[in-house]
Amino acid sequence: MKENRMVLCGANAYEKKYYFNEKFSEIPQSIKEELHIICVLFTEEIGGIFTFVFEEDGTLELETTAADEDYLYDEIGSGLMVKEIQRTRQELFESLTLFYKVKFLHEDISDLI
Repeated sequence: MKENRMVLCGANAYEKKYYFNEKFSEIPQSIKEELHIICVLFTEEIGGIFTFVFEEDGTLELETTAADEDYLYDEIGSGLMVKEIQRTRQELFESLTLFYKVKFLHEDISDLI
């Protein structure tokens, strides 16, 4: 795993668990709930492990992986669903990216808007 990356949240279909990084506790509850729903629905439908990860430059990436022995994991469906989430939740991702850049990278908000 690359250094200087930070996981926002994720879900694991194998362990039936959801994780939210408490470093992001300032995010409004409604957004936390939306992220929870997105992650859990993804792993229920596709399988594997699904995470929201901030890259070093503040870019928000959606990552999905599966165990080698998981023959039920839908690799094609995962790519399609990631693209659908990115398309339908674009405003959410832009807001989260702005939050991350201001809060964690200490960039000036006036330069970002």
